[in-house]
Amino acid sequence: MSHLKEKFEKEVIPNLMKKHKYRSVMEIPRLEKIVINMGVGDATQNSKLLDAAVEELRLISGLKPIITYSKKSISGFKLRKGAPIGCKVTLRGKRMYTFLEKLIRISLPRSRDFRGLSTKSFDGRGNYTLGIKEQLIFTEIEYDNIVKIRGMDIIFVTTAKTDEEALSLLSELGLPFRKQ
Repeated sequence: MSHLKEKFEKEVIPNLMKKHKYRSVMEIPRLEKIVINMGVGDATQNSKLLDAAVEELRLISGLKPIITYSKKSISGFKLRKGAPIGCKVTLRGKRMYTFLEKLIRISLPRSRDFRGLSTKSFDGRGNYTLGIKEQLIFTEIEYDNIVKIRGMDIIFVTTAKTDEEALSLLSELGLPFRKQ
């Protein structure tokens, strides 16, 4: 069992029960899934860039990414409906906790001038989105093999009803939020 999953069951659940005064263990918000999304807008000109992004996302997550396609045509971006424009991966269960632990302990501290995560990126329904500027913070990515530096979005989907509950859940799990 993952160290983080163990921590969730032994420490986080009792802390959240006390803090939010839940009556039942089933009311406690849980981390449902983590979605990693990489937009490759320049894939319309060069399809090799998309292949490189898919491979990098595979190395980071350990799963084969799904290629995402545009939903509509936008002439200003030279984009046609149905053109491949990115890739994404959804992590659940053991893989999700392993990735989260790696993100908290290794990757985030490696990012340049990191001062903590913003608490303003909640969506109002208990989900949190984290934007990363470059894929180099992950140890699986070798600098010499990079075609282009690109960022990604990491979305934490929780069962929390409010942003406040989600913030306390993710803080308890160890995400380093900035002190307001």
